[in-house]
Amino acid sequence: MGAIQVENTHVKRSSSMSFALRWKHENLRLVTIIALASFALTFMFFMLLYGTATKSVSLVVDGEEKTIQTKQWILSRLLDEQGISVDEHDRISADLNTQIENGDRFTIDHTLPVLVTADGETKTLYTTGRTVASALEDLNIHVGEDDRVVPAIEDPIVSDASIQVIRVTKQIEEQTVPLAFETITQDDHNLLKGKEQVVQEGKEGSKLVQTEKVYEDGQLIAESIVGETIVEESVNKVIAVGVKNPQVMALSAESGGEFIPDNGVPTKYNKILNNVTLTAYTAGASSTGKNPGDEGYGITASGTKVTEGRTIAVDKSVIPMGWWVYIDGIGYRRAEDTGSAIKGNKIDIYFESESYANKFGVKRGYTVYVIGPKKPTAD
Repeated sequence: MGAIQVENTHVKRSSSMSFALRWKHENLRLVTIIALASFALTFMFFMLLYGTATKSVSLVVDGEEKTIQTKQWILSRLLDEQGISVDEHDRISADLNTQIENGDRFTIDHTLPVLVTADGETKTLYTTGRTVASALEDLNIHVGEDDRVVPAIEDPIVSDASIQVIRVTKQIEEQTVPLAFETITQDDHNLLKGKEQVVQEGKEGSKLVQTEKVYEDGQLIAESIVGETIVEESVNKVIAVGVKNPQVMALSAESGGEFIPDNGVPTKYNKILNNVTLTAYTAGASSTGKNPGDEGYGITASGTKVTEGRTIAVDKSVIPMGWWVYIDGIGYRRAEDTGSAIKGNKIDIYFESESYANKFGVKRGYTVYVIGPKKPTAD
């Protein structure tokens, strides 16, 4: 009977252990799920507790800093809470989804759109600057010492303002230019009055001229001479002007008188005109109003063709048409033409060159010997 009891006891112990093992094996997955769920709930509890805790945060908005207390845990929610709006061009020191921790410091700089024209380009940029100068610095746009900025760099910036940077460059150019000579006249008592003689020919010199040219965005806007250096001095032209009166010998009243011209041969004259004014003319439009091809072009009032070295225009009441005269320093000429401006003791001398006629100008104080209808000969 004692053996039977021992056997029964053994059977009961084995049955109890098998049940426990089966339960543990069958519910292992459930136990694992319950453990994980408990961990997650605990983590969420602590996160919720952390998220709802009050945190001290510094916000620097457009340079102004303030410290606030908040229970928000995301930066975007904090900005919404504080009524701070931002857009894609504003500059923020952290991502909007950044989680907030106690003691954090965030910087928000709002930008303004500006239309910038510089270096051949025009584009819209966004800046935190609030003056033209600070905006250009913020946008890394260099402004040279000579460059111009419109508007002025101290002007304030407003939204959609326009800024123009005008690049100013200066260049120095050097050029060698001729240096004109002067013409100097001097009295010569050995020359007959009215006669001229070149004593010294003139010679041009040269000088180095430095010119500063100013460009704005590549366009020339100003130039000025900043320096001159003489390379070679000019030589003045010297002209001797005769002041010697011709020798006059009186003859009978019938013949008028006799004078000695440049050739040294005594010549009779009919009368003397003193203090005569000399001018010059050509056949061109500036003197006669006619052009080559016009009717009567180059034909004198007496019907002859104008000829340099012979033709002069006179007042017919003073010098008869066709008569020869001798002009001190000029020589023999024939009265062949007239002119509306030629009155009294005035003679207009014909020249082919218009430039020479203009250069001749007006000469006063000449002595003229009225000879007659025949030109004197050397014989």
